[in-house]
Amino acid sequence: MIARVLIPLLLSIVLSDAYLSYRFLRRRRWPWHLLWWMPAFCLMVWTVLLSREKNFIPDPPEPLYLYLFLYGLLVVPKLAFTLFSCVGALLARVCRSRRNYGEPLGLLVALFLLYALFYGTFVGADQIEVRRVSVAFDDLPPAFDGYRIVQFSDAHVGTYTGGRQPFLQRAVDSINAQRADLIAFTGDLQNIRPEEIEPHVALLKKLKAKDGVFSVVGNHDYAEYVDTDYITKALNFEKTVSLEQDMGWKVLINSRRFVRRGQDSIVVAGMDNDGEGRFPANGSINSALWGVMRSQFVVMLEHDPSSWRRKILPHSHVQLTLSGHTHGGQFSLGGWSPASFRYREYDGLYCVGGRCLHVSRGLGGVIPFRFGATGEIVVITLKKKTEVEKPQS
Repeated sequence: MIARVLIPLLLSIVLSDAYLSYRFLRRRRWPWHLLWWMPAFCLMVWTVLLSREKNFIPDPPEPLYLYLFLYGLLVVPKLAFTLFSCVGALLARVCRSRRNYGEPLGLLVALFLLYALFYGTFVGADQIEVRRVSVAFDDLPPAFDGYRIVQFSDAHVGTYTGGRQPFLQRAVDSINAQRADLIAFTGDLQNIRPEEIEPHVALLKKLKAKDGVFSVVGNHDYAEYVDTDYITKALNFEKTVSLEQDMGWKVLINSRRFVRRGQDSIVVAGMDNDGEGRFPANGSINSALWGVMRSQFVVMLEHDPSSWRRKILPHSHVQLTLSGHTHGGQFSLGGWSPASFRYREYDGLYCVGGRCLHVSRGLGGVIPFRFGATGEIVVITLKKKTEVEKPQS
């Protein structure tokens, strides 16, 4: 993880400290400068050492968590203040003013970022929200009117060990309390390797629904984030799938299952992760829907929501797609999230021409931090659209 952004991290540490040192300490004696630069020097050394880690995150991950917290504490607020101070100085010069109004504003932003860091780390990362969504369809079989699907996603159980284990217990209890007809897990059960799942098998095995627990794999479930040979990665992937099956989950590997209510039925299909860029693109919609007629109602599980517009909408009749992956950016302020830079659909329900996608913010994350994008369990109720609800032509 750190190796991918090594240069930007080092520059952010050096440039912000250099600017503030020049701005406020240039007339001080050298001991002040030594004290000022000591934390930055230590953080730079730590950054270089972490960049030598061959895996996506170190094992155990606690040194990375501590590093990121200290980076957020010692660098990010100074970086924000530096930016506002520089812009304020430029505007003061243009307006021929002696006051740099960017600095008090930068100070307020820096204080807010410190608040967000502490809240997101020690409060937000431990919260779970139950979100309720109703979606109506013309072609939903009548027997499934009121059918309840509980979706959860991006558990990243490797993050929730030791003192964090109660978080997963609360999540399982909350899911079971919804008395779902079907539970859908939309990928990323682990961080980097299947061994993270093993301590939680007994707990996750307690998830119960009338029609069972259905799951698909996410990008982290492929063990691509471990620096090892191809055979080991393949064996790790097989072990992840096997562990989910041992928990009683129905793992959909580009496949489908039928769920019946009397004479009616729906199809629950699952594509392998179908991402863009560095993310695995193993999803096959043709395989997932093999033998499915266009008259049948389909709920598709697909970890990466970007696949909805690329493959699912243009190449199928799937009525409802459930995805995760984005975590809602793990940060949201006034409805804005950094996830919007990368994803068109990243949080909540989206519909096009009567076909819908729901993107869950997920439960956890590789990094235990959430601010304004609370981890969630989603209760989705399927409704049969009546004549009154149909739009007028």
